[in-house]
Formats: sequence, structure tokens, C-alpha cells
Amino acid sequence: MTTGSDAILERMMALHPKIIDLTLDRVWRLLEALGNPQHDLPPVIHIAGTNGKGSTLAMIRAGLEGAGQRVHAYTSPHLARFHERIRLAGELIAEDYLTQVLDECYAANGGDEITYFEITTVAALLAMARTPADYTLLEVGLGGRLDATNVIARPALTVITPVSFDHPQFLGNTVAEIAGEKAGILKPGVTCVVARQDPDARAVIEDRADHVGAPLLIQGQDWDSWEEHGRLIYQDSRGLLDLPPPALIGAHQFQNAGAAIATLRQLDFGEAAAEAAVTDVAWPARMQRLRFGPLLDAAPGAEFWLDGGHNAACGEALAETLTRLPARETHLICGMMNTKDVAGYLAPLVPHVTSLTAVSIPNESNTLPAGDTARHARAAGIRTAIADGVAEAVQAITAHTPDARILICGSLYLAGTILRDHG
Repeated sequence: MTTGSDAILERMMALHPKIIDLTLDRVWRLLEALGNPQHDLPPVIHIAGTNGKGSTLAMIRAGLEGAGQRVHAYTSPHLARFHERIRLAGELIAEDYLTQVLDECYAANGGDEITYFEITTVAALLAMARTPADYTLLEVGLGGRLDATNVIARPALTVITPVSFDHPQFLGNTVAEIAGEKAGILKPGVTCVVARQDPDARAVIEDRADHVGAPLLIQGQDWDSWEEHGRLIYQDSRGLLDLPPPALIGAHQFQNAGAAIATLRQLDFGEAAAEAAVTDVAWPARMQRLRFGPLLDAAPGAEFWLDGGHNAACGEALAETLTRLPARETHLICGMMNTKDVAGYLAPLVPHVTSLTAVSIPNESNTLPAGDTARHARAAGIRTAIADGVAEAVQAITAHTPDARILICGSLYLAGTILRDHG
């Protein structure tokens, strides 16, 4: 059913410039027209990075809420419904209120060109500024320096999760160039929690921090986290914490948890908040086990997982996670966007999977055709097939392996189509 917010979001798409020039000019103009709501937000924690920023934000939110705090959160992209992007004091934004703020932003923009992400980010800031809360968590959409979220003069804290190669058409052709864009969120006098980085990325972040006067809390230097006997160990100058493992699956989540805990401790929250961060967190489509839905009804003997990672670092994290699961034939159903490094994503997975069935992502104009995904998989040495959709892929896989482990992967957009029926 089409809602009021759906109709306005559709109209907003028509405002999108034909050529995207990364700039904050359009955002500043619209914020000014709306009375600069970004000045009225509860204390902001601004989070950039290539990998793990969504999971890290989710853990920070779980920790703050576990300590009794009311938390706004803005994340992207959404998986099933746009409302997922905006949480107000812990709750998904209501349809009526979303429609109201979108309508206000559309009217205030006056028909000028503006990107979909820019105008919807302003709508999120407007909604959050008008709703009482204790903290605001903002996830960068793309890069950092020229991202629409980078309009907060003095956040309470910034966070940079691991930087790796992604979106080269916008952010640069080297990890150092990309790190320079991420480091654009650093602000004078505002501490930044920095997760473990490629040496080139770390050097760029440190140089930018020196230039603007931003103190850094660096993993491996000021704090660290690791797995030990299945537990999460965190250590900084205040002491050591021995915590349960993160509820989110994967070795990389121990690192994301460390960044979240470092953030919470910098905000003077204690061990109870740190434990809530790792035990109460939920973040869909990050190595998520599917427990119900039509795919499981059609193949009751199979084990289903869903992951939205889409770059080489995500492929490495996924491969590491697969090594930790009980032995079972693993079959990928993979769909990717045409801007992604398919070969880089698949390379780490080759030793751990039995087959890959390529699909196109429904209703996405920028989907990579299934045939192209299959070509990359064959070149990597993976046994490959093509299917018209995920349901058809499941049917083909389970016809010969009823108890298969099936991992649907390659894109958050593909994950969103699955979660609409399996969320």
C-alpha cells in the first residue's frame, strides 16, 4: 500500500540533479530555510567509515539505551521501509510525522535541485531537533567531508570505523584518498574514536587531526578489543573489561564492539552500558540468521543466512565468519550493484563455498546483471549458476542439497527485498 510519505519521497526523486557534484551548498541552503534545525539537536555522535559504521552505531545505541538514555539515530540505506532510517528517542518515526517533515522540507526547498539523500537527511535532522532525547547518532552516508550529515559544528564525539576501498568514483582511488574524505568529519577540539586502520589511512587521519586540533583515541594505542576464549576483552587506560561476545555474528564484530565501548567510556558510561552494547544490539542483514518466512517454508531442511556486505573487506569478514560455523555445504545466492568490486568481494570467499547462484536485484536500475556476477564467480573458480530470483535459486540448490547452508549476500538492497518477507 502506498503511503503519504511514499508519495512525497517519489516527488523528491524528481529533484535529483542529473549530475551529482558533491557539495554541501544545497544542504546549507535548505537548513537555512528551515531555521537551522541542526543547531537544536541533542548531543551528536557522528560516525564515518567504510565498514562497520552501522554495526558500531547500533552497539552505541544499545549501550546508551541500556543506560536509560533516549537516543535518536539516523542511518542509511533502509532495508524494507524508509522509516528505518530515522529513530526518534528509540522508536521508528511514525508515518504521519514522517509525512509532515518530508512535506515541510519539500515545500521549503521550492523546487530547487537537491539529491534524495540530502533532502531526506535534512528531514531527519528536522524531526530529531523537534523531539526530546539525550543523544543523536548520525551515520555518514558517503565519505564524510561533503556528506549531508556533516553539518554539525561541534559534535559531542566523532567515530571513524575501518576505512577500505569503496565508492572510488566519488571518494578516490586509494585508501589514503578515501580516508581523507572520512577524516572530513573531524572537528576542532572534538575527540574522535578511531578503529584499527590500514597504515595509509591512519596516517591521513592523524595528519588531519593535527591540522584541525582534534584529539584521537586510536585502537591499538589508546584502547583495544579482542576475542579471548569466546569472550570480548576490552582494555584502555581505565582498566580491562571481560564481556560476553557480541550478539552480532562474526569476528569483525569484536572490533566494532571495541569502537562502541570506547565511545561509551569517553561519554563516561560504565561497564553496564558496555555489556548492553554487545548483548542487546540488533542490526539486520549483517550475517543474520533467518528463522521464518516463505523461503524457509519451501526448504525446511536448509539453513538460511543474510548479509548485506558488498566490498572486499566485507568479503574477508564473511569468509572469516564462515570458518567459525559448523561444517556444512555453503551455497551463495549473490546479487550486487554495478558500482561494486565483485572480484574483490568474491576472492576471499572462494575456499569456503560450494557454489554461487547469481541473481539480479529486483527493482534496482543499478543492479549488476546476474550474468556479469556469474562471470566474475566463474573466473574466481566458483561453481556457478544463474537464477531469475532468490526463490528460484533456493529451489535449484535444495533440489540436490536439501540441508544446504544458503547465504544470500552481496548487497543491502538485495537484503532488503528478503527482509520484507523474512524480517
